[in-house]
Amino acid sequence: MPRYPSPSSVARLDPDIIRASHRCTTQPVPFEPNGPILALIENRPFSLLVVDDDPVTCARIKAYFANEGYAVAAAGNGEQMWQVLRSEPVDVVLLDVGLPGKDGLELARELRAHDARLGIILVSGRCDDIDKIVGLESGADDYVTKPFNARELLARVKIVLRGLRDRPAAPATSEYRFGGWSLDPAHRRVSGPDGRKEHLTRGEFDLLVLLARHPGVVLSRERLMQGVSHRSWDPNDRTIDVLISRLREKVEDDPKSPQLIITMRGEGYMLVGDVSQG
Repeated sequence: MPRYPSPSSVARLDPDIIRASHRCTTQPVPFEPNGPILALIENRPFSLLVVDDDPVTCARIKAYFANEGYAVAAAGNGEQMWQVLRSEPVDVVLLDVGLPGKDGLELARELRAHDARLGIILVSGRCDDIDKIVGLESGADDYVTKPFNARELLARVKIVLRGLRDRPAAPATSEYRFGGWSLDPAHRRVSGPDGRKEHLTRGEFDLLVLLARHPGVVLSRERLMQGVSHRSWDPNDRTIDVLISRLREKVEDDPKSPQLIITMRGEGYMLVGDVSQG
């Protein structure tokens, strides 16, 4: 195990800018693959788990969030992450994409499959739209690029926590039918007019569910982004537009002339036509 810098030494560093530093390896800690992860517990401080193989980054984030009243734990790799999750309650995992062994994207998928109510924020040095989309589709609630401002990170964590408060414990059981398509949120299945199953990524599926729940209503990019990732939309962020384009390729007869998911210029997107539930 690497020795992390003490809080007193971290306090002398600028806490507002968290930058990628040197990388160092950590020794794996044994864990039980099928052990239970502790659920959210009331009447305690919110807890954050930082998963990063850079001890300096871990120490800086720990010092900053501890000063804000959070309980903070750190892990240097996936195995240590699972060990912490099975030993203490965690509300949000701050997960570095570039981890040794299993990377952050693979770990995010495992975390989301294990616990639908856990907050997950990916951290990466890559800022392309496609990287953000891949990150969100892995199951993450948000995607932050390095270097980042610690106050911004705190704001993003708070947004994710608010989303967890409103997140249902189980998906809705109603199916939605529109334009010959059948959408089953509970089992995350989409069937076409001919009965064939259509594979959608997590982002595409969540976006379609959100549109189906509000037929005939124009949903802004801001609202769609909040629904898909629990983070604010940036006017320069093309994530929603890319997901809509890919969704149209799969559910529209002619993606260039969409009849189901239409664009309301300057406003957002809308699912048109009759939508039934049952």
